[in-house]
Amino acid sequence: MMHPQIHLRAARKMLVLLLFLVSCGARGDISIYDYTVINSYPHNTRYFTQGLFMHDGFLYEGTGQYGESALRKLNLDDGEVLQQKALGRRYFGEGITVAGDRIYQLTWRENMVFVHDLETFDTLDSHYLATEGWGLAWNGEHLIISDGSDRLFFYDPDGFQEVRSVAVTFQGRPVRYLNELEYIRGEVWANIWTSNEIVRIDPQSGEVQSVIDLSGLRELADAQSSDAVLNGIAWDAERERLLVTGKLWAKIFEIELHERP
Repeated sequence: MMHPQIHLRAARKMLVLLLFLVSCGARGDISIYDYTVINSYPHNTRYFTQGLFMHDGFLYEGTGQYGESALRKLNLDDGEVLQQKALGRRYFGEGITVAGDRIYQLTWRENMVFVHDLETFDTLDSHYLATEGWGLAWNGEHLIISDGSDRLFFYDPDGFQEVRSVAVTFQGRPVRYLNELEYIRGEVWANIWTSNEIVRIDPQSGEVQSVIDLSGLRELADAQSSDAVLNGIAWDAERERLLVTGKLWAKIFEIELHERP
């Protein structure tokens, strides 16, 4: 995500508050999770990761940057590109998700949502999105969209109409800069842009139920650029494994979570 510097400063202020609340013990019912790396897989360091999901044993990735945005189907084990579709140079690709036999792909500031055929990657349709597009997930009924604010938006994929939205809060405080999303076992998981944290959100109330601290993972990923921040969550339901990566990272990590005492 290449946002104005003022947004970066604001994101860091929000992150400092979130980490302070966690570290000082102001947790209440909030659980904190640490991680263990189970495995790692190669990731192309040119990929500015915006969306990630697993489907039928294959990894799908949406990438950003003008002139480089694309949708790809990959072999996780070796990173081989099995299928790809480039977006037009005027589009900055963002989050992706699969719903039925279609892949939805957001754009950042172009107000466009593209609908691709899952098998062929042919573009079947497009929709107008009034907000910026950041993250995208599917809960089996609705598309869930983040736009960098503290809100999640729920859309009916048939006709692409907004059904509702919810404000995301951490102990009553708004949580902004919600980025890449994944729907896992009834929760919305969201990267917080520029941070090492993933928040797990109750989709009904918007309350953050727990926080995953992935500090140190960026260093293991051989991340060289300041833009190489954590961004990318994929849940492999078939094998019950959690995958995470970042923009321009050299690795995708399979991790196991354990609750902090």
